[in-house]
Amino acid sequence: MNTNTKAQGSKIYFASDFHLGIPDHDSSLVREKMLVSWLEKSRHDAQEIFLMGDIFDFWFEYKTVVPKGYIRLLGKLAELTECGIPVHLFTGNHDIWAFDYLARELNISIHRKPQVRELLGKKFYLAHGDGLGPGDTGYKMLKKVFSNPVNQWLFRWLHPDIGARMALYFSRKSRLANVIKENKPDNVNRIEDEMLYKYAIDLISKGSDADFFLFGHRHTPTDHILPNGSRLIILGDWVTHFTYVEFNGENLELKHFQH
Repeated sequence: MNTNTKAQGSKIYFASDFHLGIPDHDSSLVREKMLVSWLEKSRHDAQEIFLMGDIFDFWFEYKTVVPKGYIRLLGKLAELTECGIPVHLFTGNHDIWAFDYLARELNISIHRKPQVRELLGKKFYLAHGDGLGPGDTGYKMLKKVFSNPVNQWLFRWLHPDIGARMALYFSRKSRLANVIKENKPDNVNRIEDEMLYKYAIDLISKGSDADFFLFGHRHTPTDHILPNGSRLIILGDWVTHFTYVEFNGENLELKHFQH
């Protein structure tokens, strides 16, 4: 039953970088079931839920076709929004080709650019994190290619079986897929070398008064106090860390999900 009542929960939840689809169907399904369990647990006191990008390792919406699978997750997200819990999706570098299907079918809000939101009395700067900060010029150029409507139109002319199979082949050969197979955390850099740290510092120098700068993308769970007293939060992932953030208006905690 669709109640569409406003959520009465007292907490805001954030999670990112699930990369469903790699390295293979069976291990991806295990992570998907964990994610669904987390969403079910969170629904009891969630006011809003933010999924900060890269839910899927590959996602492309044709006019009449979407990638096969992920039924448990999609069903749970629809259930949450029908119960009145707003769900937000920030597109990442792996689900950049999410267009209107998820918004139309699941009633979730899609965000393609950084957002500044006041949540439970605190100001959040929210973004997936890809292409932000200095460096990474190769990816920034590639993102422009992937975001180009002409290139998206050309890719759509590939038969879905060919396009999806080709994309998943490269996904399953990627560095991240090997991280999952080896069950090892990704590399950790000094915080001063982290591009999102530099990006947050630059925003502060330009007058940002956000209490929290919260990102996905970089996979290493991070909770760091910045020079002005605000906090840099990097959510980690559901590849090796299974981390998320819980905020109740007073305390913000970076937690590990225990299934």
